[in-house]
Amino acid sequence: MKKSVVLVLVAVLAFGAAFVTFGQSASAGKIVGPIEYPEGQPVAGSTGVKTFNLTDIVEYKALPKYSEPAYVTDLVKAGKLPPVEKRLPPKPFVLKTSFMSNGKGTYGGVFSNVFAVPVEGWNFFAGTVTGWFGIEEITNESLLRNGPSYLRKDKVEPLPNLATDWTWSKDGKSLTMNLIQGVKWSDGVPFTADDVMFLWNDNIQDKNVAAWTGANNWQIDGKPITLEKINDYQIKWTFPVAFPLYKLWDMCEQNTDIPPAHILKKFHPKYNKDSNYAAYKDCLPPNKLPIVTLSPWVPVQYKTDEILVLRRNPYFWKVDSEGQQLPYMDEVQYVYAKTGVTRTVNTMAGSCDTSNIENPETFDEVVQKSVEANSPFRCEWGPETLGFDLEINQSADFGVKTDRDRALRTLFRDVNFRRALTQSIDREGIARSMTQGPFFRPWVGGLFPGSQFFDRKSVVYYPYSVDSGKALLAKVGLKDTDNDGYVNYTTGPLKGQDVEVEIQCGQDISAGQTIGGALVQMFKEIGLKATYKEMVGTVLTSEDQTGTWELRVNRPGQAWAVPQIRANEIATMTDLTPNWHRTSAGVARKEQAFETQLTKIVREFAKEPDASKQKALMSQYLKIYTENVYSIGLVCSRYGLMMNKNIKNTPAGCPAFFIQWSHQNMLPEQLWFPKENQRKEVQPNTVPLYN
Repeated sequence: MKKSVVLVLVAVLAFGAAFVTFGQSASAGKIVGPIEYPEGQPVAGSTGVKTFNLTDIVEYKALPKYSEPAYVTDLVKAGKLPPVEKRLPPKPFVLKTSFMSNGKGTYGGVFSNVFAVPVEGWNFFAGTVTGWFGIEEITNESLLRNGPSYLRKDKVEPLPNLATDWTWSKDGKSLTMNLIQGVKWSDGVPFTADDVMFLWNDNIQDKNVAAWTGANNWQIDGKPITLEKINDYQIKWTFPVAFPLYKLWDMCEQNTDIPPAHILKKFHPKYNKDSNYAAYKDCLPPNKLPIVTLSPWVPVQYKTDEILVLRRNPYFWKVDSEGQQLPYMDEVQYVYAKTGVTRTVNTMAGSCDTSNIENPETFDEVVQKSVEANSPFRCEWGPETLGFDLEINQSADFGVKTDRDRALRTLFRDVNFRRALTQSIDREGIARSMTQGPFFRPWVGGLFPGSQFFDRKSVVYYPYSVDSGKALLAKVGLKDTDNDGYVNYTTGPLKGQDVEVEIQCGQDISAGQTIGGALVQMFKEIGLKATYKEMVGTVLTSEDQTGTWELRVNRPGQAWAVPQIRANEIATMTDLTPNWHRTSAGVARKEQAFETQLTKIVREFAKEPDASKQKALMSQYLKIYTENVYSIGLVCSRYGLMMNKNIKNTPAGCPAFFIQWSHQNMLPEQLWFPKENQRKEVQPNTVPLYN
């Protein structure tokens, strides 16, 4: 029996039971203090991330010779394309073969996928939906690339892409970027800084264009960031503060995907008086193909609710160390499905090559299928960045309307009350209820254990102890004065009433019902009356905006994995962050003392260029956060990535979701199939050609 099979079977036997009895206590009598937060254990199928210095991954360099698929060379001989060395830049982007998991690839074959969102059009830069499910990721190129940055060990920084390098001014208020020279769009037209400036001036800064990142995203403390062209291959950013290093992460996928100005300008109202903004957004309809792109593959065929076919871009500007023009695979096929679940089902069946594992209810089945002898796929489990927490509304005045609201907010802002909640939670029991295998484990909040900045020794971990929870409630003045099993207010306008709290969860969080129901029972054990309520997303959003919620089970976002990108979300950096201590115009935010400390640390972290100092700051942050139980982490796990067993060059430990979703993380231009495993192509021996 294979080792992975043994691990899974042991896990099923060990963790197949339901919750332990909720009333069990780790200790009796006094309040139990913090214990050491345990290390995580590997999951069967995980290989762990192998990291590299940037110089081991990529360089921009002229090579002695270049090669391409034989059928592309035949098109050159037929006069339909220039020679490969004329299509490539003088110094192409070289993806080093020594970095690749399986080395130099074999040309040919198909990368098969599923999409469940129809293509609205191809003007992605004006906010048009291009189908998602990786389509937007493999049809656009950005200045920098943050998806594969988890592979770097030299710096916590994006990878270069269309921007080859960048230099900060001495005062840190400007950043000069060099663009790769000689790159051509898929129709052979040169890429220059004019394309970047068209994105900036006529999409991002134009309030009439629904770009994915608007002008408001390019401000610091309400002051604008500016961008200017120095020459055809150099641009300059200017900032209102010194060294805002975190803005580098905004210069990546989606935010700075570069449009072909020579195609789109003629549709833009600024340059065409007969056009309008609606016409501009819709100027590249789904079936107007091929589109013009800088990416490895070009959409060439689309049938609504049926199929999307992409073929290799003969002008793609990246090569491997031996001069083979990338990508290795000639074709990408997307089959339409009504839901994303089909992608997982098809990957298990072998007709799709990749799918994300993100919903706990699918974990067990996927793992069991993956270890079968004839399984067509394998699983790669990324770092621990999937978590569930209990968020506590700590706004002193925002959303407060009644005496009950005021009394609850006073409790919520008392660290002893928050600690009573956290010590009443049997995280091990919740973890066992989520899946049969050892996927979930306790998490206490703050940064995810899978974050590059996580420091286990900085975690203040208050253990499960019902007696401690009861003692802490008594410490804040709550007692069961009517002997009904629930604590009562002992002072103020609610004196004598039971303390009642409502736990909310969005209907789209499938594990919410399991977690919410468990919390209701656990809080009952310490004498706290709780109710659980599932709510639709629109209602949750409304209550966010009005501040009228109490406790909420949530699946936190990636700010807790990659704070260097979303620093504004992890402290009181804006009126809307963090979500559990919002404010609004006319309502002053009353920061708790520890919140002021956290915000100060995050501001320093966001502008700190030294990685070791960044980590030290986040260690301070994590200690203060968990010591004060700012939010209550419950359990954490990993996102999984399903991949066809025959695909080569998937990076070791490739996460399904870290900074970006899977397609960006795996650098799809390097993936390849051995000849014997290659699927039949829909449009063999063709490349997109333009009139």
